[in-house]
This record gives sequence, C-alpha cells and structure tokens, in this order.
Amino acid sequence: MELRAVFDDLVRFETELWNALDSLLQQQAGVSLGTFNVLSIVDETPSCRVNDIAEKLSITVGGASQAVDRLVKRGLCLRQQHPSDRRSSIVQLTDSGMNAFVQAGPAFDEGLRTWFAEPVSDEALGAFADALSVLRKAAATR
Repeated sequence: MELRAVFDDLVRFETELWNALDSLLQQQAGVSLGTFNVLSIVDETPSCRVNDIAEKLSITVGGASQAVDRLVKRGLCLRQQHPSDRRSSIVQLTDSGMNAFVQAGPAFDEGLRTWFAEPVSDEALGAFADALSVLRKAAATR
C-alpha cells in the first residue's frame, strides 16, 4: 500500500465531501456546513464554551471564537457570561439558531447517506470508522 496515495485519496475525498455537504446544506437549509457544525456542537454540549467548540472541531480557540462571533451577528447564537468563571462565556442557540439547525439536519443526514451508506457496505463503513478512530486516537498522543 502506497501511503502517499492513501493520503491523497483521503484529502481529496474530504474536500469533495465537505464541498458537497456544504452546497447541499446551503441549498436546502440556507446554512453552510461550518455553521451547521458549530450549531450542532452548541446544541449537544451543555453549558457550551468556545473552548468546547474548538476542541470538538480541532481548531484554535481564536478560530472558534470568530465563528461564534459570526453566528452571534447572524442571530443564530448568543453569548452569556459563565456563572462561575468570569473569563468565560456560555454559547447558546437562539430560536433562529435552533430552527436553522433543525432544518439543516435532514439535508445533512441525506448527504451522509449519499456519500457513505450508499456506496459501501455496512461492514466496510464500520471498518473505515474503526480505522479513523484508531488514527485519531494515535494523533491525539502526538
């Protein structure tokens, strides 16, 4: 197995997947994939902080903070002072943010089925998921 070919295929697939899902979400729900990712994390993380978003997306805190600022300006999220840590704030979805997240969910799921479930067997997809999990755990220790 040629590692460079694996790398090239992985990077190209990720780029094609991102672009396709981003386009689908914008067409069907009016939000980008990046926006959907942040809304999803805020929805699923109790007392969500910018640091939580950064960790889950593997981006810098500064990048996550800028993403939240853009969503606040669009009225999709709001920041509230953390009750016990004055240096931190809690990020919450607004009603508009929750509506956008809920509206985008079916389009996102449709895209995932198209790109993952339809072309490969459940067994192959499970093996791929297992391999990605092992690689991400190994990367976390570096």
